[in-house]
Amino acid sequence: MTEGLATPGAGWRRADGPPAEARAKRRRKGGRRGGRGGEVPMVEDAEFTSYYGRPIIKPPVWKSPDVPLYLFLGGMAGSSSIIAAVADVTGRPSLTRTARFTAGGGAVASVVFLIHDLGRPERFLHMLRVFKPTSPLSVGSYILAPFGAAAGATAAVELLGWFPRLKRFGGVVSALFGGPLATYTAVLLANTAVPSWHAAHDQLPYVFGGSAMAAGGGVTMVFTPVAEAGPSRRTAVAGAAIELAAMHRVESGHGIVSEPYHEGRPGTLLRIAKGCTAAGAVLTVAAGRNRAGAVVAGALLAAGSLLTRFGVFEAGLVSAKDPKYTVVPQRERLAARQNGHAPTVSR
Repeated sequence: MTEGLATPGAGWRRADGPPAEARAKRRRKGGRRGGRGGEVPMVEDAEFTSYYGRPIIKPPVWKSPDVPLYLFLGGMAGSSSIIAAVADVTGRPSLTRTARFTAGGGAVASVVFLIHDLGRPERFLHMLRVFKPTSPLSVGSYILAPFGAAAGATAAVELLGWFPRLKRFGGVVSALFGGPLATYTAVLLANTAVPSWHAAHDQLPYVFGGSAMAAGGGVTMVFTPVAEAGPSRRTAVAGAAIELAAMHRVESGHGIVSEPYHEGRPGTLLRIAKGCTAAGAVLTVAAGRNRAGAVVAGALLAAGSLLTRFGVFEAGLVSAKDPKYTVVPQRERLAARQNGHAPTVSR
């Protein structure tokens, strides 16, 4: 019963679109001339409008580019810290050093962008006053804080050449928090009421985790001699495969709320992201042991990861502003319950 309404141009209008009165006036003008066969429509087309033309849900107040850059840099830093720990254990000093710098620099930069989005530095400190296990934002704050401290301190000690034991300890601590840091932001987005984020709650952590692996592997591959960059290459290729597979499910597996991922500006960003990620992965396999090939492949993988974060972020904003992405799924669920297909409640 919602098929006609779920298609573009079928009477829905964006909450921030042109007023309904203007379009009704245009229809009346067209009606005077008569339609095919001289028929004049007696009833205006059905049109959906939200309350006073406002979005049904409140769109996120997070700003771009601060939040997408925070998502990208945090993911890259998290995966780089794991690469650094693996490289340290396996005796790859150049890769260890590069990955520690990448993790520390990414951690510091991501916190800078987060604080800029918050508006005042003390707001970040306020998030640490209470630990709430049911809140992804609260849990994420307690992941970011120790990771940033450990990764930043490890990078600083690595740069100065002091306290080798402290370097290894800090590297282990940051690696332990690196995986959760790379994926908690996906849980944070999916825990909101934004339709295109919430519907993909099972896939977004894999998208962000794979994207983080591709970025961390790609960046460390660029700045590391190819003889030591084996862990970076393997991490990058595995991450690219995970990201592409999970993102395909996000874009095509959730009905109408998957639409923003392949339309308009978000769709353009994500198409370019997929091209960069796929090309970077293929080039890593084919020419990753060549210095020039490693540099180009790593740059493509990092660019793909960055554009994926921007695309996912903007797709969510689009779905929050257009009422149809909230109402159509609600009507479909209601129709399913009325037809006796209601999901069973686990006890």
